Amino acid sequence: MRPTIMIGALACAAMLGMMSAAPAQTALKVIVFPGLSNFSIYAAQHKNLFAKHGLAIELIYTPNSTVLREGLAKGDYQIAQAGVDNSVAMVELAKADAIIVAGGDNGFNHIFVQPEVNAYADLRGKTVVVDAPNTAFALLLYKVLKDNGLNKGDYVVKPVGATIARLEAMTKDKANATAGVLNPPFTFLARDAGLKDMGATAKAIGAYQSDGVVVMRDWAKANSDALVRYISALIEGRRWALDPANKEQAVALLAERRKPMPLRPTPPKAWPRMHSSTWRVSGTC
Repeated sequence: MRPTIMIGALACAAMLGMMSAAPAQTALKVIVFPGLSNFSIYAAQHKNLFAKHGLAIELIYTPNSTVLREGLAKGDYQIAQAGVDNSVAMVELAKADAIIVAGGDNGFNHIFVQPEVNAYADLRGKTVVVDAPNTAFALLLYKVLKDNGLNKGDYVVKPVGATIARLEAMTKDKANATAGVLNPPFTFLARDAGLKDMGATAKAIGAYQSDGVVVMRDWAKANSDALVRYISALIEGRRWALDPANKEQAVALLAERRKPMPLRPTPPKAWPRMHSSTWRVSGTC
């Protein structure tokens, strides 16, 4: 064998050896609700930060809180990133040992109502739509209504599912969906549909911890290294998303990641404002 051929063969063998020795990525299923609160995840995927930390992420959209909570408890998903009240509900109602391991943001939630509603008092005897009646944004809505003189029983609560389902109910079944909590990008569609924005829930009740990272305690104990790597990638993604130098890329990323959702193909003009203002409300994970 000629020397050049032998050298080439040895080089190929060495490369194959290095490839086979490369550590396998840890696969994680992460369940979330569609929406802007996933921006850190989108950014981490876009910049290959999960791969950098040795993780392969499968991102799954949940239709409602029940699927998310039950799936996490059964081990169908390793991580849930959603309203932290879901973890509280899992512990208090289902006696599932779920824990919150990282925070997120305030959800960017707004309360929307039908156009004829002029004040919260007008919701007396009306139907409000929620995801599940005992967690997260439903509790937030009850609090705002209570602060405005409406107690449970003064209105009808109708569980319909995630934000997109609440928006659909409010635009297609108006008589049975007078009010609901919505968040971006669905807030843009709600305004376009003629629904009335009563304002940000955080402005109505003050600081509010919306989403966070939730896992089962036993899984966290057995997979602490993978969990730390996940949170590290998430924080790096948030920092990239918040860096003003990345604004154009970040807005383009939001528009692109919005396409798989059941929404209009053209991103609203408000996306750039979401990067420059809303996300500064909570700059850490």
